[in-house]
Amino acid sequence: MSATTARPWDPRVSVVIPARNEARNLEIILPKLPPVHEVILVDGNSVDDTVATAQRLMPEVRVVHQTRKGKGNALACGFEAVTGDVVVMFDADCSADPDEIPRFVQALVDGADVAKGTRYSHGGGSDDITLLRNVGNRGLNVLCNVILGTRYSDLCYGYNAFWADVLPEIGLLSSTLPRPADGSMLWGDGFEIETVLTCRWSAAGLAITEVGSHEKLRVHGTSNLNAVTDGIRVLKSIMHERRRAAEGRARTRLTTRSGAAPSVGAAHGPVAPVPTSPDVTPVVPASVAALEGDAA
Repeated sequence: MSATTARPWDPRVSVVIPARNEARNLEIILPKLPPVHEVILVDGNSVDDTVATAQRLMPEVRVVHQTRKGKGNALACGFEAVTGDVVVMFDADCSADPDEIPRFVQALVDGADVAKGTRYSHGGGSDDITLLRNVGNRGLNVLCNVILGTRYSDLCYGYNAFWADVLPEIGLLSSTLPRPADGSMLWGDGFEIETVLTCRWSAAGLAITEVGSHEKLRVHGTSNLNAVTDGIRVLKSIMHERRRAAEGRARTRLTTRSGAAPSVGAAHGPVAPVPTSPDVTPVVPASVAALEGDAA
């Protein structure tokens, strides 16, 4: 556990939903959410009635407007607004099953720092993934596990939950950073965010439990995901996070040799205990020893 204080057994749950032109899908999915502490809708400059629809269906919804573009920036903006104990990352396109939220939260209460959704374990599956995406996901997953010493079964899946107190250890880009003048995205602002988060959870030595999750079909609209270009960004992310982890360990060694206390984010914390449900599986986080020889 990374927190310095005891975590609650009945945590306040914050559901963060990035959305861009998802009004019709929100009409379907918002009424199905279980009672939670707060729902934070992060609007990505929608040109439909996404915000109005959310407020009509859920008057208590908290609306945040993202500051740049891309799913990564939207999530960062939402995370900064969280007031609960647990953060649930939830897509607005109806692909995520709201009935699974209690399973993710229970995995955290049972001892995990992070509950990582997976479509490739007991209780998991997908109605949406294409053959090309499936092959690409599996290849990137194997590469990540080899390079970072992890044991993930579904690197790129975005349905995840984690304790809010681990946010400082993730180090996502601040929402206040300006947009690039050329209209491009800052690194970490795009769909590579799931890979960035997954790598940083492991690099921080957090206890990670995989939770079987079934991905449903998008109901309305088309996805902004591009299997090739976003796959390349994921590959670059793996290499970038490898270098970042190595640099962080080097700084920690220098700090330790100087006699100061190690900085927050050094590998720590136990692996999540083996759960009783067949739908959840502990994942061994990347160890410092396994990564020592990986510096680029």
